Amino acid sequence: MKQVTGKLKYLGLSPRKVRVVAREISGQSVKEAGEYLKVVPRAPGLPLEKLLKSAIANAKHNHGLAVEKLFIKEIRVDQGPTLKRNMPRAFGRAYPIRKRSSHITLILGEK
Repeated sequence: MKQVTGKLKYLGLSPRKVRVVAREISGQSVKEAGEYLKVVPRAPGLPLEKLLKSAIANAKHNHGLAVEKLFIKEIRVDQGPTLKRNMPRAFGRAYPIRKRSSHITLILGEK
């Protein structure tokens, strides 16, 4: 059973938000996952769809696998670097703002 990997790093969305959509597509065939990602009304839908297409292209070009037999074996969402910013507040104060990023690893398996 071959495995094909696709990676997306430094995505400007928090891992918590990405994991909500990632859990939905885990274990599905690539066709079902692609259809779901096209219509999901959440921000991570488009980047995850692009990552899925990239992993499918890797499977075809690098390993010569048939798309019909592929499914999402594992999808892992890890935290990337956090950008620290300040929000100006009243009386000269500043509150910290954390802009989180994500690293996503998608592993496709063959049925």
